[in-house]
Amino acid sequence: MTTREDIEEMIHHVALNDRAAFEGLYAATSAKLFGIILRVLKDRAAAEDVLQDVYMRLWKGGAQTFATGRASPISWLATIARNRAIDRLRRTKPESGLEGVAEPADPAMGPEDLVVASSERAQIDGCLDELNPDRAAAVRGAYLDGETYADLAARFDVPLNTMRTWLRRSLISLKDCLSR
Repeated sequence: MTTREDIEEMIHHVALNDRAAFEGLYAATSAKLFGIILRVLKDRAAAEDVLQDVYMRLWKGGAQTFATGRASPISWLATIARNRAIDRLRRTKPESGLEGVAEPADPAMGPEDLVVASSERAQIDGCLDELNPDRAAAVRGAYLDGETYADLAARFDVPLNTMRTWLRRSLISLKDCLSR
């Protein structure tokens, strides 16, 4: 299993144009990032394009912006992937009415990966259930569905800064819950 330190080291070597580190980083993180992107876009082909864009940006200098100790490397990568997916979502309109249709599991994931992902998902769902229902819905909207803070503030009829506070405090609560 790849550790946090392994991923940090790979990112630093990618910043130095180390192809082997880039291949290792891709192998260690692409399934997770693809899942995040797919969850936002709900379109497999678009998700593959965005995933490629994420790694191209990392290779072309993006890895140099990673600062050890500020965030976990997978969180940093997940944020980049999520933001690129949201950017893509904002540039395009949904092409079909199939937004609610679930995508099949990533065929590259083996049985062990699927069990781990399922366990992680159950833990995240349990932690989201501990939040106030409005806060949980806002977190899901912002971080899983790609809604903007402004859209969420309008949906929940609260000021924009209140929505930012909800999300920041909810993420802190989720972090605490997930670390138990």
